[in-house]
Amino acid sequence: ALLLLQNPKREIQKILQFVGRSLPEETVDHIVHHTSFKEMKKNHMANYSTIPRDVMDHNVSAFMRKGVAGDWKTTFTVAQNERFDNDYAEKMAGCNLSFRSEV
Repeated sequence: ALLLLQNPKREIQKILQFVGRSLPEETVDHIVHHTSFKEMKKNHMANYSTIPRDVMDHNVSAFMRKGVAGDWKTTFTVAQNERFDNDYAEKMAGCNLSFRSEV
């Protein structure tokens, strides 16, 4: 996901290549625009703002907050992050996917 932040057009082109499709550059640029954090944060179909308040209260915390990689450090304490890392390692044991949490 962080690679997408660094060069979204390249990553979209890699997906197109993987699925064996091609699109005009103008269409790829349109996809890049509409999948940007700024645009998705405004899009009710992407930002969970249509979910009932008793399920997710956006007044407490919006689903899409800042769109800044690594901002979790301003939210989680060191102890919370360690608990998350341990829980994640336990639940993802045997999975060879790797994710970056910082750019």
